[in-house]
Amino acid sequence: MHPFEEFRAKRLAGNEAALDTNSLLVKRLFGLDKTAYGEGALDKKTKELLGLVSSMVLRCNDCIDYHLEQAVKLEWDRDEIDEAMGVALLVGGSIVIPHLRHAKESLEFLFNEKAAAES
Repeated sequence: MHPFEEFRAKRLAGNEAALDTNSLLVKRLFGLDKTAYGEGALDKKTKELLGLVSSMVLRCNDCIDYHLEQAVKLEWDRDEIDEAMGVALLVGGSIVIPHLRHAKESLEFLFNEKAAAES
């Protein structure tokens, strides 16, 4: 199994476990996250790139993978995503470089997966 597929499975299981709670706070936070990335004054597509840049600056590889997957699904192309990641690198500095490497590996997998599904 590819590491990205492992991430998907782990994320799904983790989300299910996190939501198996009576905590209204946990449930509302998950709901707020979903709402924040929905349509609004900014479209969903733009918000995913904002999430990607923020995740890279905060150095969260799981978050980076999530936003990359959404960005590819929403039809951002490689050059557009690369440009957004360049902004993250500029804002975050050299400490973001390992996360840029991670993102590029994930992005390669996602675009290959998309191409295979389309053929």
